[in-house]
Amino acid sequence: MFSYLPAYYESSRVMQADMNAKGVEMDLLFAALEETFQQFFVRTATWGLDRWESELGITTDLSKPLDQRRAVVESKLRGSGKFSGQLVKNVAEAYDRGRVEVSFQPGEWGVTVRFVDSIGAPPNLDDLKGMIEEIKPAHMSVVYRLNYLTIAQVEGMTITQIESITQDKLLGGGL
Repeated sequence: MFSYLPAYYESSRVMQADMNAKGVEMDLLFAALEETFQQFFVRTATWGLDRWESELGITTDLSKPLDQRRAVVESKLRGSGKFSGQLVKNVAEAYDRGRVEVSFQPGEWGVTVRFVDSIGAPPNLDDLKGMIEEIKPAHMSVVYRLNYLTIAQVEGMTITQIESITQDKLLGGGL
C-alpha cells in the first residue's frame, strides 16, 4: 500500500503502523470475498451448499461429507431434460467422478449403469439410485454393475498394498 503514498511516508512509524493495520484488514477482506466467491460453484461450496440444496429441493444431510453432498447437488443440476443415456451418464459421473457406461435393454425395459474406473461401490450409491429413480420413467428398471478386486488381483499384490485396501473394494464386502 506504500506504493500509493509519497516516498517520505515510508520512514514514518505512524504511517507504517497504519498501513500494517490496514493491510491486515485488507487481507481479511480479500479472504472473505474469495470464500464467498467459492460458494457460487458447487464443486467448491462449503457453507453455501445448504443454499444450493434448498434451491434444488434437496434435504440437507449434515452427516454426509461435503463431497457426497456436492455430488447430489451436481447430479440434480445435470439431471434435467429428456431421459437419455447421456443424461444418466452425466448424473452417474457426478456421483462417481469416474467414467460410467450406460446401456439400454429395450426388450426388458431396462438400463444398465456400469462404473468403469472405480473399484467397489461408490460411498453415496444410495443417493445415485434415488436420483436416477427421480429422472427415469417409472416402467424402466435399473441395474448397477460394479467392479471389485478379484482373487487373482489380490494374490498379485504386496502385503502393503493389501493393507491399504478397504473392505468395500472386495466382492461382498461393505454392501
